Amino acid sequence: MLKEFKEFAMRGNVIDMAVGIVVGGAFGTIAKSLVADVLMPPIGLLLGGVDFSNLFVTLKEGVPPGPYLALSDAQAAGAVTMNYGVFLNSVISFLIVALAVFVVIKAINQMKREEKEAPPADPTTKECKFCHMTIPIQATKCGHCTSEFAKSA
Repeated sequence: MLKEFKEFAMRGNVIDMAVGIVVGGAFGTIAKSLVADVLMPPIGLLLGGVDFSNLFVTLKEGVPPGPYLALSDAQAAGAVTMNYGVFLNSVISFLIVALAVFVVIKAINQMKREEKEAPPADPTTKECKFCHMTIPIQATKCGHCTSEFAKSA
C-alpha cells in the first residue's frame, strides 16, 4: 500500500497540481495586495476619500457605543458589523485572479491549437500505379515491377 501511494504521489500530474496550488496561492496574495494597496486607494480618492476596507454597517453596538470611524475601532469595541467594503475588495481580487487564469488558459489552448494545425510533412514515398507498391518519391522506375513512369506520377 505504501508503494502504491508513493507511485501515486510521484506521478507527474500530482506534482504539477501541487506546484499549481502553491503558485496559485502566491498569486492570490499578490492579487489581494494589488486590489487593497494599488487599485482601491485611487478609486476611493476619486469617490471622495473613501477607504473601502472601512466600509461597514454596525448591526449591534459594542462597548463603548458608536459611531465608529474605522472597522478596527468597531471590532475593538466588540460591535457586530457587516463588512461590505472588505467583501468588495475580495470580489475585485477574485475577478483579477479569474481574469489572469482565463488569459493563461487561453494562451495554453492557443499553443495546443497551433501544434495540431501544423502542416503535414512532404511525402517521401509514393505508390507505383502499376503494382501498387511503395517506392521513393523521386523514383522513375519501380524497383518491384520495373515499370517506368514520369517523375510526376
